[in-house]
Amino acid sequence: MEQPLWRALVAYRVLTAAYAVALCCYAYDELRHPLLGAVYVGTLAAWTLATLGRVMSARRCTKRFLAADLALALTGILLTAVVDTQARIDSGAFTLPSIWTAGSVLAFAIKGGWRWAAVASSLVAAADLVERGTAGRDTLHNVLLVWVASIGIGYVVEVARISERTLARALQIEAATRERERLARDIHDGVLQVLAMVQRRGNQAGGEAAELGRMAGEQEAALRTLISGAPIPAPRTADGAQDGPHDLRTRLVPYTSARVTLSAPGTPVLLDPAAAAELAAAVGAALDNVRRHAGEQAHAWILVEDEPDAVLVTVRDDGPGIAEGRLAAAADEGRLGVAQSIRGRLRDLGGTAELLSLPGQGTEVELRLPRAALVKDTAAHAAATEGGTA
Repeated sequence: MEQPLWRALVAYRVLTAAYAVALCCYAYDELRHPLLGAVYVGTLAAWTLATLGRVMSARRCTKRFLAADLALALTGILLTAVVDTQARIDSGAFTLPSIWTAGSVLAFAIKGGWRWAAVASSLVAAADLVERGTAGRDTLHNVLLVWVASIGIGYVVEVARISERTLARALQIEAATRERERLARDIHDGVLQVLAMVQRRGNQAGGEAAELGRMAGEQEAALRTLISGAPIPAPRTADGAQDGPHDLRTRLVPYTSARVTLSAPGTPVLLDPAAAAELAAAVGAALDNVRRHAGEQAHAWILVEDEPDAVLVTVRDDGPGIAEGRLAAAADEGRLGVAQSIRGRLRDLGGTAELLSLPGQGTEVELRLPRAALVKDTAAHAAATEGGTA
């Protein structure tokens, strides 16, 4: 995407260097120190030709080169007051580098975006004002033109880079989706059908075969979830650790089975790694309670909602529900599964855990984690880390 800009910059620098040489030759007899001007313009032309390879790409156009290039342009602007006569300067004569200076500023814009362009164009503006000695209309016009053009081009470059990264990510997701669909067709034609057959035959045979059928059914459900909606894992570092926020969906997929259904957004639900782990552990504790109190035959549903201000996870089952006073009695007996494993985890994260149950109508656990709490927790963790390091 950037290569056309770099090629255009190369052509601009060559043409404007030739233009600066032509201007110097044209006004040679009118200059106060023509030889000094000729030396500078010759140096400018040689520098331009010698550094053509530097402005072929962002990788070759280093910060050191940009600084040297801009220094050459600023030197030429300030040297104009020595080489040229005051009368010619007052009449609006070009500086020694002339419009070649804009190429140096544009290199900053293409390389580093609008912020780099703003710094470079501001330095050129300051040099122009010093050389002219006064802020005339033509001077301000030229300065403003270079400043606005370079910042505008820098901003366009930044937007183009973001668009290019977005496009690359979209193509990556599309390729992964196509591969997943291909695998899903192959698996559906073979593995899933075999697992379904084992489940049916095992249930019909009973005994140990029934247990084998149940396990086959769970594996079939997990495999269907994986091939139909498994989120793409986040990039990992060289040591195998996940880089950046964790996708909560990947933490919850292992809990799915023939009797546990996961419903989640189609886009990643990104959380701080510690928060994602704790929230998933709270979901696991809720599912443990379902198996323990509602029985192995109970069904459970996990619903994930990614709201603008919070992440909401609901675990619901179709068990017999919790009798009134049962939770308080369990706490008195020292069994703190709900109090610590669920509510305690959410409380430590700055969230809340609400439990709703009616006898005969199942149980619903609502885990709510505000985004604001995540920000505070991350800042506190960073501060604690810095303090420990000190």
